[in-house]
Amino acid sequence: MMLKGSLPTIFDRSHPGREGATLPELDVPETGAEELEGLLREGPIGLPEVTEGQCTRHYVTLSCRNYHIEQGIYPLGSCTMKYNPKFHETIARLPGFGSLHPELPDGEVQGTLEILHRLSEMLGEITGFEAVSLHPAAGAQGELTGLMVIKSLLEDRGEKDRDEVLMPDSAHGTNPASAVLAGMKVVNLSSDARGLVDLEDLRKKAGPKTAALMLTNPNTLGLFESDILEITRIVHEAGGRVYMDGANMNALMGIARPGDMGFDVCHLNLHKTFSTPHGGGGPGSGPVACTAELAPYLPHPRVVRDDDGGYRLIDRGGQAFGRLLAFAGNVGVCLKAFAYVLSLGPEGIRSVSENAVINANYLKALISQRYDIPYDHGPCMHEFVASGGSQKDAGAATLDIAKRLLDYGCHAPTVYFPLIVREALMIEPTETESVESLDAFAEAMLSIACEVESKPHLVTDAPVSTPVLRLDEVRAVKDLCVVEPWDRPERE
Repeated sequence: MMLKGSLPTIFDRSHPGREGATLPELDVPETGAEELEGLLREGPIGLPEVTEGQCTRHYVTLSCRNYHIEQGIYPLGSCTMKYNPKFHETIARLPGFGSLHPELPDGEVQGTLEILHRLSEMLGEITGFEAVSLHPAAGAQGELTGLMVIKSLLEDRGEKDRDEVLMPDSAHGTNPASAVLAGMKVVNLSSDARGLVDLEDLRKKAGPKTAALMLTNPNTLGLFESDILEITRIVHEAGGRVYMDGANMNALMGIARPGDMGFDVCHLNLHKTFSTPHGGGGPGSGPVACTAELAPYLPHPRVVRDDDGGYRLIDRGGQAFGRLLAFAGNVGVCLKAFAYVLSLGPEGIRSVSENAVINANYLKALISQRYDIPYDHGPCMHEFVASGGSQKDAGAATLDIAKRLLDYGCHAPTVYFPLIVREALMIEPTETESVESLDAFAEAMLSIACEVESKPHLVTDAPVSTPVLRLDEVRAVKDLCVVEPWDRPERE
């Protein structure tokens, strides 16, 4: 009898003589065998012997043990874990795209180059910038690219002493890491009582050493920086440039453009906002859009259109600071983004953000019945941050609430971030969730709050209905054999 949490491997199901496929008879001459002398396998291949049905059941069972967006709501704040149309996956897998080799000459990939060029123009229109590079393969790479572009401009102008990057205390964790990787120093900015950038603190710290301000808008609290024009003016008057972390662009598309707010450069997460499922280790894409002033420093390769209407890749020369990848970025992700924008059109793009904002405010109103909303000065954007501080005082921490949500069939939101909120629950429902889905998630959150008050052990012992119970999280990221401790085989 298998204990709860254990799962036989595909090798455990193996039985001599079972087959999952029947290969056709060889219909070509067996020639060239002498050239393979010494290379042929002498023993069994070592694969499990199972039927097709056994193999299918094994992997379907594995997939059911993981929570995923096709199963239910995935409200990870700041990560935009929304459902993405499968049609776009089909587009990216068409043979004319999926079978291309990255080193084919430009003349043989004109269709793909045209799509990349047109996507760049579309993203430029959405963000309000003159130039776009599709090269970065992730949001963090986009951050690094944006800072390197700014750094290259400053070095060209003889302003190498500008090496400070200002960023608020609610910034994404990748922001300071990207700044340090770019060889710059991080200067922390305080948030005011509204949860927005403290203008007085910004005025004090912006100066001759300022290279850039990194700012997410809407910020990590899900709030729009209403002083953004004044913020960009202060930094520009100090001689710096303003970088926007576009991770939260899901709230702005078709409504407001970073270029119009005074930003000089921003990145977008195609794998979050533009129709590639986020999570699971990739692939990602973090295009960078910028002003004409910074455009010459964008990395290679870049797609350009010739006077004769053809397309080609520029992969060297000019003022570009270099390259990030061996080829032209994650083209498959770009293809999905292109299909996403085309299928929605301008009005559809705007409706994505409108519905994301509506869903977040609706859910916030429901959640706030039992959870504190520390920075609640009006409507939020596409996400909001609640606090489990009251629940923590009653005996159940935010992590316990996150675990208990699994018993209700929901994935937990982002927890303990941003750091300026005690016991933070960062919730982003996205535009793809129905009102029934939002109601069910809110009901689960409210029920858990009641449990904390009446029977806290139900929350602190959670989860109890999942394939494995509460794991040692430190060990789980290092040991992927996530079975119950008592069912773990002894290691030799």
